Amino acid sequence: MLTAGVVRSGLVVWLYLIGLGHLAAAVGMTWLVDLPLFTDYHQNVLVAFGFKPDHEEVLVLHSWWMSLFGATLQAFSLFFLALVYFANRYRCSAVWLWLGAGILLWAPQDIYFSLQRGVWLHLWVDLAAVGAIVPPLCALWWCDRKWKQE
Repeated sequence: MLTAGVVRSGLVVWLYLIGLGHLAAAVGMTWLVDLPLFTDYHQNVLVAFGFKPDHEEVLVLHSWWMSLFGATLQAFSLFFLALVYFANRYRCSAVWLWLGAGILLWAPQDIYFSLQRGVWLHLWVDLAAVGAIVPPLCALWWCDRKWKQE
């Protein structure tokens, strides 16, 4: 039988896995962005901005931006992991709420600007991120909010 404590622990582990997954993806994005595996992605983004897919200088610039974004995402991943740690350790319901608010602030903007250029992949990635992160954060907020009241 699943108790509230077991469910809470499982949600926290899930968030740690998401944070570690984001960190690993960010390191990969920073250092592996030039691999042939990402050629289609680069070309789709270039076409969305009106460049020819074989435009070498623009491809190099896009790779550079992706590397910078990967480094930024590494830092945000560490911040996310630290906040999950502190929220879990001290059962601070406000931290869960603020993490959820941050995701819900970021995602619609990312989706809007991506869809302006027809980069649909970002829509699906963002929706997956929101679906994987926000419900556990809401559940943990609810759980820890009730815990503080007892």
